Amino acid sequence: MIHIRELTKRFTDLAAADSAPALNQVSFDVEPGEIFGLLGPNGAGKTTCLRILSTVLRPTSGTAEIAGFDVADHPPRVRENIGFMSGNTGIYDRMTAWEMVEYYGRLYGIPEEQLVPRIETIFETLQMNDIRDVLGSKMSTGMKQKVSIARTVVHDPPVLIFDEPTSGLDVLVARKLLNAIAALRDQGKCIIFSTHIMREVEKLCDRVAIIHKGQILAMGTIEELATRYNQPDVEELFFELIDKHEKELRTNDQIP
Repeated sequence: MIHIRELTKRFTDLAAADSAPALNQVSFDVEPGEIFGLLGPNGAGKTTCLRILSTVLRPTSGTAEIAGFDVADHPPRVRENIGFMSGNTGIYDRMTAWEMVEYYGRLYGIPEEQLVPRIETIFETLQMNDIRDVLGSKMSTGMKQKVSIARTVVHDPPVLIFDEPTSGLDVLVARKLLNAIAALRDQGKCIIFSTHIMREVEKLCDRVAIIHKGQILAMGTIEELATRYNQPDVEELFFELIDKHEKELRTNDQIP
């Protein structure tokens, strides 16, 4: 469903030509019914990768396909097949929960006779009927996150992208959000989940890629990585790989 090969992105207008790319020959696949985690610190390249997949950015080189469509060659078809949610998604103050989801459904061109039943199903599934008439300005953080999920899935895309979706949430709201994402996986959705929180990866992800400074350092299931590196603690494994990569980069910088 998602196929990425040697994806590279350089921001040449912001840095010298010989500076490190924001994304450096990244490759991975994600299948339906799978949550693939991108685990890395801030500035690791996670958001750059996801913005390319959502057609906001064009890659410098390499390829990325979603549902059979290349992100650079067929961006409208890619957008039809994805839903994107980030932790800082805005909510319109003067629209109710129902109006916001309905608005996005119309943007996606869902016929009116299909849109209302679709929203009814989503509101029932996400337990949103008690907030359907609440204005955005009156919503709690948890309510806003539910609305964000609803408008992300209103067009029933096969691929979902979550970029640090629990950022700034308290633990109870974050837990409910993670449970909702797990339920979407169980419906057969193909999901990429970006985070820097180890616990979220352990709880949610079927496979994970550890990314740092634009490069994937390791990839596999939690069990596979623990065996491969003889380190059962995900957090310790994460820091060991990051430290090793930092030392390699410093050594390479010193080579004339």
